[in-house]
Amino acid sequence: MSTTATTSFRPQASEYAPYYDRYISLVSGNDILATLDEQRRQTVLLLSGRTESDGDLRYAPDKWSLKEVLGHVNDTERIMAYRALRIARGDATPIEGFEQDDYVRNCPFARRPLADLIEDYIAVRRATLALFRNLDEAAWTRLGVANKNEVTVRALAYIIAGHELHHRRILEDKYLK
Repeated sequence: MSTTATTSFRPQASEYAPYYDRYISLVSGNDILATLDEQRRQTVLLLSGRTESDGDLRYAPDKWSLKEVLGHVNDTERIMAYRALRIARGDATPIEGFEQDDYVRNCPFARRPLADLIEDYIAVRRATLALFRNLDEAAWTRLGVANKNEVTVRALAYIIAGHELHHRRILEDKYLK
């Protein structure tokens, strides 16, 4: 089976913790590399031409701003891609979890121009695609432990795509209507 054939199979429920089904179930199709690439185009299109006041928008006082949501998406993708890299390379060391609210609280997303956060998103997604495009067949189904749960590299690719889609839908529905 080629890498293309390996990446055209969706992860089985045994490849990730049940919590992540909320993201994986959002991803349609079976070509995760094409999905990740198309998402990049869709998200950039959604955010291009937005103003700084759009970036500062919070749909409720206790919710993250659009900039903070985008920063969170970028940070989470970096973390999930790092997990995928370690597992793909056969690193059996358990990988710790992270607290998303601490990451948002401790990064000055609100002080960064929205255009910079969009460029960061593009760079992160390109790096993620480069990582996944260069994995061999065995790496895609390699299993590791992250945040005390077993997960495969393939599942992490789908989690990245589903997490981004989850937040893009929130941006479309609550921030940019």
